[in-house]
Amino acid sequence: MIPYLVFIVASCVMLFNGISASAISVAFPDITASFNTSLVVSGWILSSFQVVSTVSMVIMGKVSDVIGRKATFLICLSLIIAGSLCAALSPNIQLLIFSRVLQGLGGGGFIPSVVAITAEQFPNSRQKAIGLSMSIFPIGQIIGPNLGSWLLSSFGWRSIFWINVPLGLVAIIFMSLLLHRQETKKAYIDFTGAGLFTGALFALMFGISEIGMKHNTILSWATVGLLFAVFIILIGLFLRHEIKSKEPIIDMEVLKKKPFVSANIYNFIFGVCMFGLSAFIPLYAVSVYHMSTFESGIVLAARSVGMILTSFISSFFLVRWGYRWPMLIGTFLLAIAFALLGLQPSHFNLLGITFGELLVISLIVGLSGIGMGIASPAANNACIDLMPTKVGTITGVRGMFRQAGGAISIAIITLILESSGSIARGFDLTFIGMSILTLITVPFIFGMPERVLTLHSKTL
Repeated sequence: MIPYLVFIVASCVMLFNGISASAISVAFPDITASFNTSLVVSGWILSSFQVVSTVSMVIMGKVSDVIGRKATFLICLSLIIAGSLCAALSPNIQLLIFSRVLQGLGGGGFIPSVVAITAEQFPNSRQKAIGLSMSIFPIGQIIGPNLGSWLLSSFGWRSIFWINVPLGLVAIIFMSLLLHRQETKKAYIDFTGAGLFTGALFALMFGISEIGMKHNTILSWATVGLLFAVFIILIGLFLRHEIKSKEPIIDMEVLKKKPFVSANIYNFIFGVCMFGLSAFIPLYAVSVYHMSTFESGIVLAARSVGMILTSFISSFFLVRWGYRWPMLIGTFLLAIAFALLGLQPSHFNLLGITFGELLVISLIVGLSGIGMGIASPAANNACIDLMPTKVGTITGVRGMFRQAGGAISIAIITLILESSGSIARGFDLTFIGMSILTLITVPFIFGMPERVLTLHSKTL
């Protein structure tokens, strides 16, 4: 009975974590207007969470091996609650960004800890239980835009953060009672590597943000140059440290081999497009088409629905289809969707029937979700056959590249939107650029294995 109660509580938290993640994007235009700040600054609400959760995802998995699953889960959930409380009470944009850092620390480690807990509670049906628990998060992403829209219109953007507090506290009480404490173990955690990687990402993004501040002075450009130099230095130190480290956060073997290089570049660009699209679609709908907050939530939900349905089908037929064709088809569908969004489509007539802007944009964004859903399972599994004993390592590195791509894309998109003269023109440039960028990944798709190796198909 206890394993099922643990699963229900963890799934409920996963559900509201998914809701919160997508609701933030819907609230982004309101938050920006509320603090009367530039898009470059308010973009840190999204990107700070992305950067911190990128590294937290890798570190917390190791931490859970040291201090136990229960302690890690409770720490991550406490950080999410603390961050949500601070965000709801934030009097300025700076404290809100700091609150998002706290949420990122907890949010990045939350999913790995839930997976570990689920695996331990259901040792005889581990794959099925993990698959079911992971399907809860996307459901939250479908519900999130619409629930977030209702909360925004009824109670304001702060309510999106407030809702996490009581739910999180209830989950902490239940998990404290249901989970057994585990003994601590001795293990090496590469905090130095994590710190260097985090510092490098922040330096790069601060440099991008500084360009968008429009301070055309020698000091400003010197600051930009210094930040980019710091990024290069920290990346160099990070790679040097990882080569020498006993237990690096990134296994260098999955960085050096050519198929893995192709897979990592593809997933980095995939993260740029995937997270960039989901973060800014509500702002696009509100600012370019003057849709309501609720309508912008419907548009974002269309992406989630398309992605979930097609990812299930693509996963089911992955062994038969192989890796290459799903990634190629998904990539071309994404490129088409981005190009259509860049053309700023309006309503159109077909056989005498007029289709409004809400339906047209929802269909195009839904098409992007279909492309992501088709490509994602293949992108997740490609090259794992080459090292079936390092599935966890490869998956962690892949997630890291996607998250890092998403963090950098948010910084670049806010810079483009702020510097383009008009937000509509900024979105034109952004989506056309994304369309071209997705097509650039095609050569890297051919650098990965074409087929699933049947010998290891059971590990996929």
